[in-house]
Amino acid sequence: MEKEFEIVREFEIDASPEQVWEAITTGTAGWLWPIEYEPRQGGAAPFGGTVTAWDPPHRLTARTEDAEGVSVQTFNQLDHVVEPLEGGGCRVRYVHSGILVDDWDNQYDGANKHTDFYLHTLRQYLTYFTGRPAAFCTLDAPDASKAPGALETVARGLGLPDTAAEGTTVRVELPGAGVADAVVDYRNPYFVGLRTDEALYRVFGRNHFGAPVGVSVHDFAGGADAQKTEADWRTWLTGLFT
Repeated sequence: MEKEFEIVREFEIDASPEQVWEAITTGTAGWLWPIEYEPRQGGAAPFGGTVTAWDPPHRLTARTEDAEGVSVQTFNQLDHVVEPLEGGGCRVRYVHSGILVDDWDNQYDGANKHTDFYLHTLRQYLTYFTGRPAAFCTLDAPDASKAPGALETVARGLGLPDTAAEGTTVRVELPGAGVADAVVDYRNPYFVGLRTDEALYRVFGRNHFGAPVGVSVHDFAGGADAQKTEADWRTWLTGLFT
């Protein structure tokens, strides 16, 4: 049965409106995934959508009817409002709304929790890597990672202690990159975020929502090879869940 949803978040960030605008329009590989907007009202937006508001650096809205490749939604809208703060920085208001047509509770719960993780990653990008190009890759672990405890299996496989809380620095072994010191910038029962001096590593516990565990890497090192990074992680995840 079709049912509407709305997810609203607001946050303040020590970044200029122009830096936030760059991040949500042309710098999305640094915190989300590569997205292209035609820079005008009425222009093309991702998933077959349309830009309904284009007012740099203050407002971006994109609306999609019958999103391409998204069978559980008939309508999707993302709205970003960026307001400068007196003394510097800005406030961002993010609203994700739409209509879900199947498995509503599970889909909404997943979208709600993913929103917090994505927006946290946006703030990490703006704080530590803003304006730097990213070599981005994303992949799913094998189907066996749909099992309970799969997120913890990945974390332990990387060498992340169960007791390592947000804000701590840990030594982990990253597929293809080797041993590195990383800050645990995000951790809860659903997601793990690691930040090194050159990259953001995101682990998505989508096993909680009936899907395999996912991994995204945003690598800001010069000469980073996204295809190699993906291959290294795929080999490692396959071995972990075989």
